Amino acid sequence: MTADAATGTRPRRIVLVLPTETYRAADFIAAAAEVGVEVVVATEHRPPLATEMESRLVVVDLDRPEEAAARIAAMGDRAPIDAVVGVDDQGVLTAAHAGEILGLAHNPPDAVAATRDKAQMRGVLASWGVRQPDFRVLVPGADVAEAAAAVSCPCVLKPLSLSASTGVIRADTPADAVVVAERIRRILADHGRSPDEALLIERFVPGAEVSLEALLHDGDLQVLALFDKPDPLDGPYFEETIYVTPSRLGGPEQTAVLAAAAEACRALGLRDGPVHAELRVGPGADGEVAAWVLEVAARSIGGLCSRVLRFGTGISLEQLIVEHAVGRDVADSVRTDGAAGVMMLPIPRSGVLTGVDGLDAARGVAGVTGVEITATIGRRIDALPDGGRYLGFVFARGDTPDSVESALRRAHSELTVAIVDEPRSVDGRTPA
Repeated sequence: MTADAATGTRPRRIVLVLPTETYRAADFIAAAAEVGVEVVVATEHRPPLATEMESRLVVVDLDRPEEAAARIAAMGDRAPIDAVVGVDDQGVLTAAHAGEILGLAHNPPDAVAATRDKAQMRGVLASWGVRQPDFRVLVPGADVAEAAAAVSCPCVLKPLSLSASTGVIRADTPADAVVVAERIRRILADHGRSPDEALLIERFVPGAEVSLEALLHDGDLQVLALFDKPDPLDGPYFEETIYVTPSRLGGPEQTAVLAAAAEACRALGLRDGPVHAELRVGPGADGEVAAWVLEVAARSIGGLCSRVLRFGTGISLEQLIVEHAVGRDVADSVRTDGAAGVMMLPIPRSGVLTGVDGLDAARGVAGVTGVEITATIGRRIDALPDGGRYLGFVFARGDTPDSVESALRRAHSELTVAIVDEPRSVDGRTPA
């Protein structure tokens, strides 16, 4: 019996904004069911057999967040809505607008919009004096070499509209930066974006990179997990692989990371719900430990990575987010004991995926709790910097972060990935 049923009150009702291509739909829907919360799905396309859940489905255009939010809010005329949660980047702005219309706990839409635009986020953080890489915005026609020299090299160039490290490339000299900018514009065109959009160029910050999962309660940051990224992210591309928690950073480093993340959230104006932040930590100009904010997102960790996290009596991150969203008290929830980690399996090269061997051996590695291949056999996959998705995920648990990292690496070594070149016709085009 759920808490709501036990007290005789109506079930809580939540709208999950689920982009069609999200990895996370099943986990969030299962989490809501587990905690007795009724789900309404807002997505871009009506799935097959949608008639079975017609009253709990709304089709929206996530590229028009204000219009999408209005459609979601209109559902509240038929039955009360207690929360709207965007589970991935594409849905967070729609969720913020819907929360504002419905008068629910929400992040201000302007704050969420800043997290969705790398240049805008950099500008906001700079105005508040938050420590971050020196940067410039490259509008079309800008002198790329001059901007690279201004931020100092090595530097990192990024497209504003792509995610998951797609098109993020390091340049070691101003001349390299010119070549990299041209390559990023080709990648933008390949992804159906304007090659003339502005780019971001920022100073490369050396040091350890970490990922923070947290939950905001009326502006107060509740830390849920701090992940180490033990594989160096030095470029030229920035493919994330292993995440392990708890962090092995020392106390001063962790303190610097948490303080910088909280300061960034305040500067951006984020107030409620999940936060995912990426930071680098190392010695500052004064020799003291310092943390630089790389990214702040008004959502939880992407892909299937959240499956390694458990809190309290074993509830998932998605359950925690749903319970918080509908107003239940989760402020005292802490991660369960032990170490955990995930490896986002890298794509070794672009081409057509024809098979993955060694899955049974990888699953048999001590400490490994699961291996899931999410790429589709027979489909083209693109390695970084051209693509931004992963081959799949490996999950592990253990007594220490070191043992978890070792298990993930052993499991990965058992896998053999078969990729062939995509066939081309005589004119160089891919056959239909």
